[in-house]
Amino acid sequence: MSRQFFRTPIAIAVTAIAIPMTPQAFAENGLALEEVTVTAQRRSQNIQDVPLAVSAISGEELSNRGLSSLDELAQSVPSVTLEASRATNTTLTAFIRGVGQQDPLAGFEQGVALYLDDVYLARPQGTLLDLYDVERVEILRGPQGTLYGRNAVGGAIKYVTRRLGSETEGRVRASVGSYGQTDLVGTFSTPLSDSFRVGATVASFQRDGYGDNVFTGGEQYDKDIVGYRLSAEWDLSDSVLVRFSYDDTDDQSSAVAGHRPYGAVTYSAPVLSSVWDTRAGASEAATGSTTGINGNNQVEAKGWSVSVDWAVNDQLTLRSITSDREDYTESVIDFDSLPTFDFDAPVIYDNEQFSQEFQALWNTDRLNAVVGVYYLDSSAANDFDVVLGTLGVVAFGAPLTAYTGGVVDTKALSVFGDLTYAITDRLSFAFGLRYTDDERSADIFRANYLGAQSPAFGNTSAIFLAATSDYEASKTYTQTSPRFSVSYAMSDDTNVYANFSQGWKAGSFDPRGANFSTPEVAKGFDDEQLDSYEIGLKTTWLDGRAVTNVALFYSEYTDMQIPGSVGIDSDGDGVNDGFVGTVTNAGEAEISGLEIEGNVILTEALSAQFSASFLDAEFQEYIVNGVNVASAREMQNTPDTMLYLALNYDTSMMGGDTRFSLNYGYKSEITQFEIPNADIDQGSYGLVNASAIWASSDDKWRVGLHGKNLTDEEVKTSGYCFGAGQGAGTATACPSTLGLENNTTVFYAAPRTITGTIEYRF
Repeated sequence: MSRQFFRTPIAIAVTAIAIPMTPQAFAENGLALEEVTVTAQRRSQNIQDVPLAVSAISGEELSNRGLSSLDELAQSVPSVTLEASRATNTTLTAFIRGVGQQDPLAGFEQGVALYLDDVYLARPQGTLLDLYDVERVEILRGPQGTLYGRNAVGGAIKYVTRRLGSETEGRVRASVGSYGQTDLVGTFSTPLSDSFRVGATVASFQRDGYGDNVFTGGEQYDKDIVGYRLSAEWDLSDSVLVRFSYDDTDDQSSAVAGHRPYGAVTYSAPVLSSVWDTRAGASEAATGSTTGINGNNQVEAKGWSVSVDWAVNDQLTLRSITSDREDYTESVIDFDSLPTFDFDAPVIYDNEQFSQEFQALWNTDRLNAVVGVYYLDSSAANDFDVVLGTLGVVAFGAPLTAYTGGVVDTKALSVFGDLTYAITDRLSFAFGLRYTDDERSADIFRANYLGAQSPAFGNTSAIFLAATSDYEASKTYTQTSPRFSVSYAMSDDTNVYANFSQGWKAGSFDPRGANFSTPEVAKGFDDEQLDSYEIGLKTTWLDGRAVTNVALFYSEYTDMQIPGSVGIDSDGDGVNDGFVGTVTNAGEAEISGLEIEGNVILTEALSAQFSASFLDAEFQEYIVNGVNVASAREMQNTPDTMLYLALNYDTSMMGGDTRFSLNYGYKSEITQFEIPNADIDQGSYGLVNASAIWASSDDKWRVGLHGKNLTDEEVKTSGYCFGAGQGAGTATACPSTLGLENNTTVFYAAPRTITGTIEYRF
């Protein structure tokens, strides 16, 4: 009985501690947990020695649990919310400890930094990564202002791809499942010489929709993604390693429209019985446009990176990381989700970035230090129409379109340093500092047209009415962010730490703002800052069979950047004919929390993992028109309570080794925006998942069966609320009105799915 399948370290999301399930390991380690190495502090460390709250999941564990995309990790990691933005397959909305950003427009930066092999991804489009070719995923909770300073206010997520081996190897995995799921992933690598290795991974993710578009006859929530990654590693000498990678992901899935919790009045349509169904499709029905529903809907993200590591001597390593990335999105947001041209918004996002980072790493018995310089040159552009068809016909005799085109450029330069000094064998002190200079420039133009869509989206016959915004502006933001930490090894198995860290995000410009009616938008909005205090305890007990980690934190959040939008009446006729962006530096908030995570080997066959987080996030000041409305606001995408429990049972059968797993994840109520709304907010819920994995004795064949959301819960992930009619004047009414319908729409996570997998390794 070899159980080699489970011999690979399995990094559990709750603690990132591996459980080797082999008799050899039992004999050698006495049922002990195995260490997991992470690079959360820019150097390799045992995760139990890292003085901050960090979780990691290995690629093997991701496969064992049947996790297919990055957002699925949020079920088991404390204080983390990861969602597909508007139910897309490739745009990520991330929140950690109450900090995040869910609007993907140019000018808005994310509050959680996402890294692909140490390359910062500046825009959210294309960052909802499918989990293939991955060595591990690390999630760092709390501000990472020194080492991952760029917008790591709430934390950072590191996606680490596999390194190339010294021998030829490969694997092929096929998955089939509910709703016509058909996934194929192939990976191959080989050395071409003693010093040069190449590798490639090709992946296809296909799935029918969870619902239907009853107007177009098309699908809702389908998936059509093809991606590949090429890599090469070159040992220039015994001390110099060059690593190159290129990746490309193309998402041709159908545009997703939301579910309407209210019937339509002008269109006379009842509420659909399935929350995954829609009637959307007005843009193409009215204009014949090739953009969005019934036409082109695509997201393409691609980029390359080159890293060079030079081990100058046993103590000093010099590192260079160079990267260039771009992404393009073309879609339509059908706010009304009806086959009427009431409120639609075709959109184009076009982003690019270049980054260069230099690091010097110094490692001795007592001192570990990294100093570096980081440069980013990025451009975020978006074009979108707000098309009010039915309202325009009633008010003007033709559809009304408000066009917005905006480009926000960023040039950022950072200088940072972080050192850890071991005062004694048990006591260590760490200090870090990062200086950032962010220069933002914006070029914004808005105008109203008569016609269904503007000339920018192909309607050359549209009649120009008037410009509502036209400005260029620039502003520079600077900040010095510190980090302090002290850690003490009370014993070989117990570490306690305390740290202070500061997160910071520069201000910017709102491309949706109309400077003719609200001139202050040309001044931009201010930077935000979060000061976090954390104490933690990391313990290994029961002779190495159990690990429990506890973190207690308190954060002060100032000048929070909160994007929103309100309807406007540009011609003074008493009818809203468009909307403008309103970014509020809300004032102050306090966030405190307790996080517990651990795992335990109960018997040779049975193991358990658990995690929990308890958050108290409250606005202290939220000024609207000179009035503090903090008591009526909630922190978005931040559940007060999160619980997770997983049980694993390992046994030998059919000439191989089998693991049966069952897990349950619970989250309390989640508000989508700062103003609570029962229509789009998600109440408390729990998800049950199960899996069974068999591996052959030679570890070449693996077969799995995975069930997700087995109780078939309907879980809201996002939504829009531009209310009218039903709900008006009630607790569920929305703050603004656009169009003639109640344009409230809701997006949902996946229903119950069953997936079978087979994998061959060679």
